[in-house]
Amino acid sequence: MKNTYRTTSLLYALLLPAAALAQDASQGADAQELGGVIVTGTRQSGLKAADSPTPIQIIDAGALERSGQAGLIEALVQNVPAFTSDAKGGDASALTLAARLRGMSPNHTLVLVNGKRRHGTSNLNVSAGAFQGGAGADLGFIPVSSIARIEVLQDGAAAQYGSDAIAGVINIILKDNAEGGSAGGEIGRYYDGGGNTNNVAVNAGFQPWGSGFLNVSAETKYHGHSDRSDFDARFVAPQLTAANAAVKQVEGYPYVNHTFGDARVRQDVLSANAAIDVGGVRLYGLATYGSKQAEAIQNYRGPSTAPTVYPLGFSPVETHDEKDYALTLGVKGATAGWNYDLSSTFGRDNASVGNIDSINTQLLKDTGSSPTRFYEGFLKASQASTTLDINRDLDVGWSGPLNLALGLEHRVDSYAIGAGDAASSYRGGAAAFPGYSASDAGSHSRHSNSAYIDLAGSPLEQLKLDAAVRAERFSDFGNAVVGKLTGRYDPQPGLGLRGTVSNGFRAPTLAEDYYSATTVSPTTASVILPSASAAARLLGLPPLKAEKSQNISLGVIARPSAKLSASLDLYVIKVRDRILQSGTLNGYLNGVLQSPVVNAAIAANGNIIPAGITTSGVSVYSNAADTRNTGADLVLGYASNYGGWGQVDWSAAANVNRARVTDVKAAPAQLSGQAVLDQTARSYLEDSAPTYRVNLGALWRSGGWTVNLRESIFGSSSYAATLDNKTYYENRSGTKFLTDLDVTRQWTKAWSFSAGVRNLFNVYPDQLNGDYRKALNAAGRQNVAQYASFSSIGINGAYYYGKAAYRF
Repeated sequence: MKNTYRTTSLLYALLLPAAALAQDASQGADAQELGGVIVTGTRQSGLKAADSPTPIQIIDAGALERSGQAGLIEALVQNVPAFTSDAKGGDASALTLAARLRGMSPNHTLVLVNGKRRHGTSNLNVSAGAFQGGAGADLGFIPVSSIARIEVLQDGAAAQYGSDAIAGVINIILKDNAEGGSAGGEIGRYYDGGGNTNNVAVNAGFQPWGSGFLNVSAETKYHGHSDRSDFDARFVAPQLTAANAAVKQVEGYPYVNHTFGDARVRQDVLSANAAIDVGGVRLYGLATYGSKQAEAIQNYRGPSTAPTVYPLGFSPVETHDEKDYALTLGVKGATAGWNYDLSSTFGRDNASVGNIDSINTQLLKDTGSSPTRFYEGFLKASQASTTLDINRDLDVGWSGPLNLALGLEHRVDSYAIGAGDAASSYRGGAAAFPGYSASDAGSHSRHSNSAYIDLAGSPLEQLKLDAAVRAERFSDFGNAVVGKLTGRYDPQPGLGLRGTVSNGFRAPTLAEDYYSATTVSPTTASVILPSASAAARLLGLPPLKAEKSQNISLGVIARPSAKLSASLDLYVIKVRDRILQSGTLNGYLNGVLQSPVVNAAIAANGNIIPAGITTSGVSVYSNAADTRNTGADLVLGYASNYGGWGQVDWSAAANVNRARVTDVKAAPAQLSGQAVLDQTARSYLEDSAPTYRVNLGALWRSGGWTVNLRESIFGSSSYAATLDNKTYYENRSGTKFLTDLDVTRQWTKAWSFSAGVRNLFNVYPDQLNGDYRKALNAAGRQNVAQYASFSSIGINGAYYYGKAAYRF
């Protein structure tokens, strides 16, 4: 007893000093984080977040609204310190925002909607950087107005949910109210210009039948281009040539290149969530549909490129016309003492890729004419899954019943690339992004079957145990068996110790196996070779196999009073045979031959490098390395009441994460000494995420006023860049402090108005290494990006907005 008292005192001493700043990440600790019943990370019913044996954060609808963010990813980034997003992707990656949890890949976080697996995007992130290779679910197609709460499980859960759940699980729970609703709108823009935003959202609940509900949401969103590009050094002395002298007539010269900024996006999203009780069972369904038209400005081409068509040069624009939809139908009930849930889900994402304000210079040269608008082809990804989950409580003489859960899943994944029109890929293709060629095109699929068993119960009143085992068989790479053991011990009320040991796996996405494309800048061209292709075998790289992971976490949860809550969780995530996109493997570098086999692989894959390119190369996905992520998550919450001065919920939430490459696979001899994982690619893994992230907040309520003040602290991040694979430059951005302010006035019972600003003091990342940028200029390279494109604080500075909402 004496030792227990000392342990308790020590833990309180560690956790209490931060209480004065505390409020949990959901900004509603008492109602949600501690009192809410959770459905993620457990098969038991009625388990509260306060009693969870695994770390889980709950973000309710109010926290999403107060974030001042129009998109779901951005709102999650603001509320969950371990969750970070991409600031700007290149080419097609600029059209789909990527995000990741605990410094892992976007592919390592499983997304569920109402507990059902969500399909991934067809738009594979191929931009060099921290989010490279990501093809997870696009959260932008979930209407924010449809969400009741989000449960973020920050723990490995592959044994419970299958492939992908290595870093954690995001489970989006949709609203199920059968009456009432809301309508609202937002306008906003960046302080330094651009990013003009207009959003309108409606949510409504109905009861069209005797029991059950129908809840629907609709949103329309518009976000305009922003431009944070520097001047283009290619078109000023000493790089400016006589052939390009007309560039001086371009408005804004020498700021003629507008590629570094947000894409323009117009998006409409719909959702429906419904259920009805019939004959003692519940029939349920949910559906989402989204349509997105997006445009990303590409690098400027000078007047000499196509003077007869574009005498002042031109900036190609890559476009996506994307459709995304998902449908789940299911039935749940109870029979013979067993609870059952049988459901089928189908989801598809289809993007039609275009290129406008462009030209195929080789076609123009050969025939005297060329289109300026091109159909580049399409990308398509779909997933169909059928699951059966059953469970029951068994009396085995413990302090509580033992929950036995069993389940089966059958899943079919498919991925396809469709070729563009002939002009888009003719002899090197259209400027900026050559269309998908016949050699890129193809349709691929695989299926998998899995079964799991999960046992959860309390042998003692103070002890909770949960054990799960899952077996999966994939049609394309074989079997996987994984397990998880979780426990929690509460030595006394208000104090809990928890821990998890698990192993997991991640099957390569079909996009990682089969994606193929050519990307072109004014002087360089790079081909992404399909990992499953004969061209990749020429490079000596074997077919992809599944990643294997190990996850260990230890945590403490304290609730010394009704107003104060705290949790601290430490974790280690090891991944063996991690699937990574290689750095650029050069055929030619600055006009000098580096590796004949790389050029042979390009030819073998049927890709053509445009004329005038001095640097050519390939990249390919492979099981390139083993990695280890270590870190900690801290969440604290404290609620205070100041009488006539109102109530304040204080908050503090933090994540510390360190990623390291522990082993690099040997490069094949065919690559002539070039590394598959070069220093740049390695730095994306190890250094590009903030070393730490802290969220501090105060939510004040009084009468009809609500003021939400948040301070976000981002630790330093960096990456290495090179022009010749010999000299590397460190591009570092130091610690940054961002302040967000949202003020809401409840004018009447129905009407409310809000005004706010994100990044109040207009903070930008540190600029890229000056020596690196000088070297780019000296080499005549395009050099308009002032900051790292994956900056965790964005690249646009302050954003101001106003909102109005009506509840009925």
